Amino acid sequence: MAEQNKTSTTADAGAAAAKRALAWTHTARFLTTASQLDQLPATELPEIAFVGRSNAGKSTAINVLTQQKRLAFASKTPGRTQHINLFELGPRDAPDMLWADLPGYGYAAVERGAKLRWQKVMADYLEIRRSLSGVVLMIDARLGFTPLDRQLLEFVAPRVGTGMVALLVLLTKADKLTRSESALALAAAQDVLAGYSSETSDVGVALFSALRKTGVADVATALLGWRERAGPLEPDTVAVT
Repeated sequence: MAEQNKTSTTADAGAAAAKRALAWTHTARFLTTASQLDQLPATELPEIAFVGRSNAGKSTAINVLTQQKRLAFASKTPGRTQHINLFELGPRDAPDMLWADLPGYGYAAVERGAKLRWQKVMADYLEIRRSLSGVVLMIDARLGFTPLDRQLLEFVAPRVGTGMVALLVLLTKADKLTRSESALALAAAQDVLAGYSSETSDVGVALFSALRKTGVADVATALLGWRERAGPLEPDTVAVT
């Protein structure tokens, strides 16, 4: 009986934490858009970047996490969106975090010059944006890590390894896999991420389905945890890019 009560208490605490986290993510609202790093506002708030291939379901995941149908817009032509969109979370008079929706990458129809320009912008953002405290990388669970996904990991690897930036990989479209396929996809992703883990890093991976809401509450809880651990930047480290 005591064990049952303990389990019930743990479940209740988890449900309460998830409810609180989802209420927080629901406060997300559009702040600004930028096509260059120097157009982004300097901020003392911690910032989370959402990145992924053009067809990995990034915009859909953001909308599901925030319980808003049209917060993040997906272009009708994948890969055509070429701006960093910032969203503000928390009370309107006292926001506590920013989310950055970065352009999708890897779509073949995009002109080569635009691809190279955005590769440079994203690499610089991941390497030098001082307010960046976490990266959510969307990976199609059916495909696993592509060469472009691994390249993106390399951009942020130095900061992930030191613990400056947390990393969470979402294996999206998990509803399209069987249970055994999901287990294999999760194990394969963990093998890849083992090379980016250290004693000081915060690296995780989760199955995610916008259709079935798989992982939504857990991801919201994890991101709220990032916010609470990060806190504001010190005055002398406020981002200027």
